[in-house]
Amino acid sequence: MEMSDMKAIQRILNEMGIKNLLEILGEDISFSDLNTLLLEVLRTRTNDLTPGELLKKYSMNRFVHPAEIDPIWLKQVEVELLKIARSSLFTPIQISPVSPLGSCSVIATADQNKVISALRGTEVVSDATNLLALHICDLVKKGSIKNDSDSIRFSTSHRHIRAQKFEKPGLVPHFHIFCMVTSGRDKGSYSFEKQALFEHIDVYRKMFKSVFSTDITVKLNASGGYTDSKGFIQRMGDHIHEKLPGVRILKNLEERDNLYYQGLQYSIIVKLNGQEIHIGDGGFVDWSQKLLANRKERMLISGIGLDRIYDLLKNSDAY
Repeated sequence: MEMSDMKAIQRILNEMGIKNLLEILGEDISFSDLNTLLLEVLRTRTNDLTPGELLKKYSMNRFVHPAEIDPIWLKQVEVELLKIARSSLFTPIQISPVSPLGSCSVIATADQNKVISALRGTEVVSDATNLLALHICDLVKKGSIKNDSDSIRFSTSHRHIRAQKFEKPGLVPHFHIFCMVTSGRDKGSYSFEKQALFEHIDVYRKMFKSVFSTDITVKLNASGGYTDSKGFIQRMGDHIHEKLPGVRILKNLEERDNLYYQGLQYSIIVKLNGQEIHIGDGGFVDWSQKLLANRKERMLISGIGLDRIYDLLKNSDAY
């Protein structure tokens, strides 16, 4: 939590004269009762809101304004990307605008304050891969689908929203991401990891070649979580080079202190309208291991930013 947030909370508690209010609301009251209480508080607040005040709130709220992207371009690109992913066995799925409260902070180390938390036990989706992971693990746990003999593969295109303030130009509160998640089981010799990584990179190779007429470069970065991170990166790189000899592979063997990705994180680098940019990334995560309490579970996630692609192409002949 930021120091300014802590000071603001302390000020509020002091002004109200209820110093243990956070303990009461955060621990003593049940989640269901807290939800009921907050629903009534917000209903009361909106009852007193005038149309003029509503318009002022719209004008001042950075989260609610439209994106500066051509929606027709976006929809057309979405369809093309989802079709390419489906042809490679990644089932397209339309996810909900909300996910369970804690979808990112509980399994993916993200601060809950970077997410727009909502009522009724939900939060606005800030990372579709987390919701896809939850969906997959729910199906596996219920026995509706199995991931031991063959992997489960899903893809989606979804508008994300993040609560933190971005200082860099071009970074906005909400943005569109195409993403994929593969779930499977450890079969030894990194067989899941090799196949899953190859499939993700191959899909992006096809997408950028056919839709945006450009090649991709893949940078493999070592992360903790596997016994031999340097050897792991080397074996993954050799496998991709063998399966996709036309894809340029870069390797960063210096292990980074990364609690998000396990063993490997990779970046997708492309050249669009004369600019070379990191357009997306992915890596192995331990989310399914945590959700299903099974160390044999394996999962690979990835995503690319469609708003960034649009910004690069909107003034070019490729648009």
